[in-house]
Amino acid sequence: MSTVDTTPREVRAEARWVRSSARKARLVTDQIRGRSVPEARTILAFSQRAIAREVEKVLNSAVANAESRPDLRLNGDHLVVAAAYADEGPTMKRWRARARGRVARIRKRTCHITVRLVEAPTAPAPSPPSPKAEAAVEAQPEPANKPAAKEPAATKPAAKKKRTTSTSEKTEAKA
Repeated sequence: MSTVDTTPREVRAEARWVRSSARKARLVTDQIRGRSVPEARTILAFSQRAIAREVEKVLNSAVANAESRPDLRLNGDHLVVAAAYADEGPTMKRWRARARGRVARIRKRTCHITVRLVEAPTAPAPSPPSPKAEAAVEAQPEPANKPAAKEPAATKPAAKKKRTTSTSEKTEAKA
C-alpha cells in the first residue's frame, strides 16, 4: 500500500544585508504575497519603488531554485508566492557633525528579504451537468406577457442660472 505525499513542495530564496529599511521592503513584499509568479513579476516590474528590483531578484532566484532542483522539477509559471517578508538586518551607525561640537546619528539600515514559493493548488475540473438538470432547465416555460417597462418620469427643466455682475460692470452701467 503506497501513501501519497500531500505536503506542498516548497522552495525559498533569501537576500541578506540588502541596503534598505525593512519597512520599505515590507510595502513591496505585501503586494506580491499570495499571488502567482507571473502576476508577482508584473507587479514588481511596474512598481516605482527602488526596493522592488531587489525583491524581483529574490523572486527570480526562488523560481530558478524550483526549476533546477531535480527532485522537484517544478514549472515556474505554476508557482504561488506562499510567503514574502522582510526582516530587519543589522544597522550601521554613522555620525554627522552638527553645530557647537555636537553630533547627529545616521542609521544605515539593512534588511533580509525572503520569498517562499509553493505549487499552485489545482482546481478540480468541473463535472458536466447531469441530464436531469438539463431537462429541468428546458421544461421551464417562458411567461407569455411580459409587463411593459415603466416610462421614466418627466424630468424638471434645469433652473436658469443667475448672472452676477462685477463691480466694473456696475460702474459702467451708472455712467
